[in-house]
Amino acid sequence: MKTSLIKQRLFLILISVMIGGCTATTRDISPDDAKHYDASYDFSDKKKIIDALVNPLLAQSFPASEQKPVLIVYGVANRTSEHIDTSGITDEIRRKLINSGKFSFINETQRGNIGQEMAHQYSDATDPKTRVEYARQVGAQYILSGTLRSIEKKQPRQWRLTKKTLMYYSLNLEMTDIKTGLITWSDAVELARESSVPIIGW
Repeated sequence: MKTSLIKQRLFLILISVMIGGCTATTRDISPDDAKHYDASYDFSDKKKIIDALVNPLLAQSFPASEQKPVLIVYGVANRTSEHIDTSGITDEIRRKLINSGKFSFINETQRGNIGQEMAHQYSDATDPKTRVEYARQVGAQYILSGTLRSIEKKQPRQWRLTKKTLMYYSLNLEMTDIKTGLITWSDAVELARESSVPIIGW
């Protein structure tokens, strides 16, 4: 009888410890800190990729002109097996290039809204004196685009205490001259990471 009672008490203590250990906690961390919980792409990789690509592009020389080179972004194609929002990469690259004062960008995502606004301005609801002139938008000179690829390698099946995974990422970014169709600049950045996970664990 006593043994059964002791077992019940131990069971209740174990349940209490498990419930107490499941309490969620949060804390702020710096986006610049490298925090990797596995081998897959994460937010700290974005900064490495952007820094590695923006600096060479800023050093690129363009034909002498009074106007800054005008670019339009057609995005980074995701050729990985993961769901990665590559627009975050191009948005940050565009922001850094604009803030450098060396480039101008066409806002391709707002073309539909611009068209709607122009249609509204040329309706009877808008004072003609305040209308923006048609055919005054700036045309892009270059297209900025790229491709993100990945390769995943796992350890072969064998007796071991941990499971290792190797992930390799490559982002290629290129600039195309719209007038000639020629690629005038291209660069790439690579990331490789190995993760080791215990076979038994939470």
